[in-house]
Formats: sequence, structure tokens, C-alpha cells
Amino acid sequence: MVRNGEIALADVKRVVRKYWWIVPVCVIACGGLAVVAALKLPKKYTSQTLVLVSKPMVPVEYVKPIETEDLNQRLASMKEQILSRSRLEPVIEKFGVYKEDRSKVPMEQLVEKLRTAIEVSPIEPTAGTQDRSMPGFHVSVTFNNPKTAQEICAEITSMFTEQNSKALIKDATSTNSFVTEHLEDAKLKLDQQDAKLAEFKRQHLGSLPEEGPTNLNRLTTLNSQVEANTQSLSAAQQDKAFNESLLTQQEANWKATQTGQNPETVDVQIEALQGQLAALEAKYTPEHPDVIKTRKLIEDLQRKAAEAPKANLSGGLQSKVEPPNIQLLRARVHQDEMNIAGLTKQQAQIQDQIRALQGQMQASPMVEQQLKELTRNYQSALDFYNDLQKKRESSEMAKDLAHQQQGEQFNMLDPPNLPVAPSFPKKTYFGAGGVAGGFALGLAILYILMMIDKTLHTERDVELQLKLIVLATVPVLEVAHGNNKNIGLLKRPVATNA
Repeated sequence: MVRNGEIALADVKRVVRKYWWIVPVCVIACGGLAVVAALKLPKKYTSQTLVLVSKPMVPVEYVKPIETEDLNQRLASMKEQILSRSRLEPVIEKFGVYKEDRSKVPMEQLVEKLRTAIEVSPIEPTAGTQDRSMPGFHVSVTFNNPKTAQEICAEITSMFTEQNSKALIKDATSTNSFVTEHLEDAKLKLDQQDAKLAEFKRQHLGSLPEEGPTNLNRLTTLNSQVEANTQSLSAAQQDKAFNESLLTQQEANWKATQTGQNPETVDVQIEALQGQLAALEAKYTPEHPDVIKTRKLIEDLQRKAAEAPKANLSGGLQSKVEPPNIQLLRARVHQDEMNIAGLTKQQAQIQDQIRALQGQMQASPMVEQQLKELTRNYQSALDFYNDLQKKRESSEMAKDLAHQQQGEQFNMLDPPNLPVAPSFPKKTYFGAGGVAGGFALGLAILYILMMIDKTLHTERDVELQLKLIVLATVPVLEVAHGNNKNIGLLKRPVATNA
């Protein structure tokens, strides 16, 4: 008797000794039923092939791949596309499967039925390798006809290889078009920034930061020119004043000669011109035009004095034409005035250049700040353009690589096999499962028999069941089995009310 759900070893032995035949019967029965079921169930055949993922022939250091998705994600995406109705319905029509069900079952259910018969399972990368990408995948098709299973498996595998090649070419082409379009926009923006920078430099020519040392040298040179021009102007003014004083003196002497007062002879004129020549030679070189003119005038007067009689020179009629020395002095004064005017004009021009240069130098910090901003924008546009240029070149090579089928490709290792033995049901598995199930069923029946057994077998069972104390046991005489007719004694407990 089982008490409080606790099964004792004696209970197990008692039930097994009495009902041991239940377990073999369940094992044999269930095993037989499983084998019969394996023979009667419809057969399913599985055709399988292995697709390996080949790496690009050109190393990634030379041509960077353009795949935007991980290989597992790309395989999952292709699986959903290939196993869609638009792709599987032509397969059903091509191989003529489910002919008997087409008039009874909608096409959606037939497509779903074929989809469940197709299995795509990726291969895990080898443990310990650095490359954790998927090395390949299996494609298996389970169908009731082995030939049809093989044909559908080959068709699905070819869909994967073609889809992968088309996807690579499409991605490469779209990427190249996208980069090319943005490269043209980047070039347009770069040209605009370049034009702005060139126009800014043209407008602020002379105020640019790199022209600072040049402007400083120019300012120093202009200051030197101003100083030299000031000295030249002062000297020209002094020459003018000196020549004007000589002209005034010569005019006074000539006028006195014309009126008969203090007549002046040619010798006096020569003496005066010699004085002027001495003053000019002290200031200028012998090759100076004024020195040459004065010397020539003296020589002319000396030649005339030697040719003409002294009486005529001293007593002749006085000419009303100004003597050459006065004309020369008057020309010198006019020349001095022209020199002073030119130097004054040049001084004003130099001053204007100095003021303009100083203005440019004062505006240089603001121009430098604006130039930095324009240069920064131009450099950013240039870097972006150069980066897109490199990406466009890389995408061009990746596009050529995809068209030449030298990128990452799906290669079928072996053609799909033609299954000989059915993959379902397998008699071995069914028989083993039936035996295991029969054994479990027999044990369950024995357990139930133990739980429902309410017979009393020990003194403890009597005490628990009757709640009385056992005072003595009465032996029971029973005839033992066997030919010797021996009599055995069995004790039976006798309970009494205390």
C-alpha cells in the first residue's frame, strides 16, 4: 500500500513481480505500431546541396567592397525574396507540382506548402578563426518525388546565385550613380567657393595677410621717397630763389645799359657769366646741361669780343634784345618752376599711396578674418570633393569587379543529389521511438497500479489503516506449491482494541 505518495522498494518489487508482463507487451505493441506507421505513411525525399561563399579575387586593400548588409542579413533578405509568391508560383508551373490540388486548393496555400518544403540553413563559421563571416549555406527541398525534389533544389539554388550576382551589380551601379551625382554637386559648390575666394582676393588686393611684409617694405620705401622728394623740392626751391636773384640783378644791369647809365661791356657780361659758371660747377657736374649751356655762352661772347673792334663794342648802338645770359637765367627760373611743380605733384602722389597703403594695413585684420572663413569653407568643400572623388573611383572599380564576376559570389559546391532513401518516415527512428514509448507506457501503467493498490501487506499498513495497535500475529497455515506437499506458516496480524 502506497502511503502519502511515497513508494517503497517493497511496493515496487511486489508490483513488478506480479505485473512484469505489462512492460514487454507495451514495448512490443508500440514498436510494432511504429513500424507499421513508418510503412504506411507517405514517403518524403530530401534533395540537398551546399553553396559556398567565395571571397573577392581582388583584396579589399585595393578594392573596397560595397555591400551594405552583413552576409547573414543579405541571405535572409534574398531568402524572403526567392520564397515569395512571385518567385515560387513560376516554379510550381514549371515543374507541374500539386496538379491534383490546383483545382481544390488556392494558389496561396500551394505556395505556402512549397515554401515549407524548402529549407535554407547557414553554416556556422569554424570556431577559432578570425573571419566570423558565414562560409556558406545549405539548400534542401523535401518532396514526395525524389526527381522533383532534385529539380526544385537546383532551381532554388540557381535563384540564389543569380539573385546575389544581380544584387551586387545593382548595389555597385546605384552606389556609383549616387556618388557621381553628389560629386557633381560638390564640384559645383567647390567652384562657387573658389570664385568667392578669388573675388574676395581681387577686391582686397594689398590687404591680404600674406602681403603684410610686402606692404611694410613698400611703406618704408615710400617714406624714403617722400624724404628724398622733400629734399629735392627744397633744393629746387633754393635753385629757383638763387636764379631769380641773379635774373633780377642781370635785368637791372641790362636796363641800366639801355638807358645809358653805367654801361656794361661784353667783358662785364663774360665776367658775370663766369661767376655763374663757377656757382653751377660747385653744385653740378661738368656734364650738367646748365653748366654746358653757360660754358658755351661764355665761349660765344669771347669769340664775338675777339672779332669785333673794341670801339664798336663800347660805342655802338645798344640792342633792345635781352642778352643771352638773361634769357638763360629766365629759362633756368622757368625750369626750376617746372621742377618744383613736378616734385610737388610727385609728393602728393606718394602721400596718397602712403595713405592708401596705411588704410590697407589697418583693414588687414578684418580682411584676414573674412579670408579665414572663406578659406575654411573652400577647404571643407575641397576635402569633401576629394573624398567623393576617391569614393567614386572606388565605386567604379567595385562596379567593374561586380560586372566581371570577381567579387563575393555564391558557388554551388556539388549539384543537388538525387535522394534514394526517404528522409521521412525512417523505420529505424520510428521503431526506436515506438520501443521507447512502449517502455515508458509500461512503466506508467505499473506506476498507476502501485498508486491504486489499497491492500494491506504489513503491520504498519494495518496500524495506519485501522488506527489500532497490533498486539500479536496469528500464523496462517497454507499449503505451499510443489510436489513435496510441505506446509508453510504465514503470519497474519490480529488487531485488538486497546
